[in-house]
Amino acid sequence: MKKKIFNTISPITLLVVALFLIGSGCPADDGVQDEPETSACDYEGYDGLDTTNNTTTLIPEAELTTDFFNTSSNGPEVEIYETSDPGNFWFVTTVVTLNATGTGQLSINGNIQTVNVTCLATGNAVGQGMQFIVIASGLDAEFCVVIDEFH
Repeated sequence: MKKKIFNTISPITLLVVALFLIGSGCPADDGVQDEPETSACDYEGYDGLDTTNNTTTLIPEAELTTDFFNTSSNGPEVEIYETSDPGNFWFVTTVVTLNATGTGQLSINGNIQTVNVTCLATGNAVGQGMQFIVIASGLDAEFCVVIDEFH
């Protein structure tokens, strides 16, 4: 009698254990290194709201290049630019420490402005995510990017 019960339970138990192991990974752990290290990103890339005329600009992360300069003359800094038009859209800041605040420069259509920056997620190697909140007069934006180049 014990053998019969054991033979019935064993395959069911193995199936339950296997299903548990297969489904126990993190939802964001899909093996793709294109996701920033935080789940707080609303949009992967640049998401900027011009509050003066209520228009939103979205640039997908795939269309941005993120350079992390570890040894620049200003200390560690990040430069993010639109890959196809780097002179027209770019952002640079030395605010690269988690929860740090400071300033940066943002150029949109050649209009360069000083912006307030908060670093919400940081990395220091290719494939790691970074997240910044960028605020200025008439602008409320977020960068949610992955480091493409490390210098």
